[in-house]
Amino acid sequence: GVMTGRYYPRTGLYNTRFGGDTLGKDEITVAQLLKKAGYRTGLFGKWHLGKYHGYQPQQRGFDEFLGHYHGHIERYDFPDQLSHNGVPVKARGYVSELFTDAAMDFIEATKKKTKAPFFCALTFNAPHSPWVLDTSHSGQPEGDKLLGRYLAKDMPMREARIYSLIERVDQNIGRMLAHLKTLGIERETLVIFMSDNGGVSKFWKGGMRGNKGSVYEGGVRSPFFARWPGTITAGGVVNGQTSHVDLLPTFCELAGAPLPKDRKIDGKSLVKLLKQGRGDQHHEYVYHTWDRYFPNPDKRWSVSDQRWKLVGMFTKTAPDPKKWRLYDLKNDPGENKNLAAKHPETVSRLRKAFMDWFVDVTDGKTYRPVAIPVGHGEGNPTELQPSWATWKGDHINYTFDGYDWDTIDGWKKAGEHATWQLDVAQAGRYIITLSYGCRPLDAGGALRISIGTASLEHKVKATTTAEQFGRFRAGELVLAKGKATLKVEVISAPGRELMRLNGIHLKHLGPSK
Repeated sequence: GVMTGRYYPRTGLYNTRFGGDTLGKDEITVAQLLKKAGYRTGLFGKWHLGKYHGYQPQQRGFDEFLGHYHGHIERYDFPDQLSHNGVPVKARGYVSELFTDAAMDFIEATKKKTKAPFFCALTFNAPHSPWVLDTSHSGQPEGDKLLGRYLAKDMPMREARIYSLIERVDQNIGRMLAHLKTLGIERETLVIFMSDNGGVSKFWKGGMRGNKGSVYEGGVRSPFFARWPGTITAGGVVNGQTSHVDLLPTFCELAGAPLPKDRKIDGKSLVKLLKQGRGDQHHEYVYHTWDRYFPNPDKRWSVSDQRWKLVGMFTKTAPDPKKWRLYDLKNDPGENKNLAAKHPETVSRLRKAFMDWFVDVTDGKTYRPVAIPVGHGEGNPTELQPSWATWKGDHINYTFDGYDWDTIDGWKKAGEHATWQLDVAQAGRYIITLSYGCRPLDAGGALRISIGTASLEHKVKATTTAEQFGRFRAGELVLAKGKATLKVEVISAPGRELMRLNGIHLKHLGPSK
């Protein structure tokens, strides 16, 4: 929504994994629009809108990218899941400082070398789980000291970690503001701070109900602070309900960049509200819908006007309007008193508004993983991760464990299989390499890998334990250009499972002989 100015169901993106976390190829990002207007653009931190060739930040309008593609990373110290403009890199230090340093260096280099205006997105992964502070040899004492401050307030360990991570973010925002002042561009630079959803901490929620993952205010309300000395008067408060989709039209208005005319932009510019420092009306309605798998109008949804909010939550049976809840946000911001029975006309009006919106934003959309691009020069070899697969069988199982450590496991019966959808850029020879773990007692099973009409068989080898993944060359296949399905299928499995498949790598070697 921030990148496109459009509610997410319009963009083809529909999930946080399973291949649903990829921004549609035809979408236009704010970085592309600002770049056309002469801005230098940078993104530092979490992207989570596409990891494969053609979908990465440097291919979606950003001149400079250092960060990660997934929803979260496992290591905050010496992070090992980062890429710089599409190339995996090593990094030293704590991740919040690292991303801030990269952003400050980008801004300084832009000012001193190119003199161009800049758009810088600093998207901290903290305080997302795992909630870890400094764990390195040199950094752990400082991390423990910060954690100790919150433990001394009688917080549970989980909450103390979250608050410590938030303080680290605060420190780095302070560093950034000081940097802008040192560079002499403080009064030329609009700084916006916000979060991507409601909180994960249950220690203090500002009187709001719910947390991240719910459509109550505690799940969807985000702080939004704007700072622009000399242009925005300090202390202003906007009461009108706004949305994350408002950022793109705001930035485009400030930059003099025209909005795309060939698509619906859901956002409305905030420039007037920011400059006047007040405003009681903006959007007539704001909408929320969230489901683990696909957009759904009945599981977790809400719609609000400036005063009333209608909430519908998951039920295991058919949708039940009796379970809808209506709240008066003006008099009951904590969403404690359900007034649906007293105001049926408001319930009907809000539900109709939501359904009109839902039908509009999902119109003509088919939600499925994009075909994974393979054989591109810049994306060679290509890794197929387990979460992008579709699997079938009585025993086969997908285990989520931080994206890069996911596995397809449990499979043992002949015919059980997993498939991936591919888009082969270049015809020719491809090396197929498997990453998997296999207990010594389970080794010796056989599998078949097929892509289109080409196939090969591989005998599974042992690793020291099923949780240690080795890389094994399975062989070569000659592939045709275009869309294809890759299938991995059990031929035989003598042990309790065939293996724990962690990934498949396809490397284009050149034209077929």
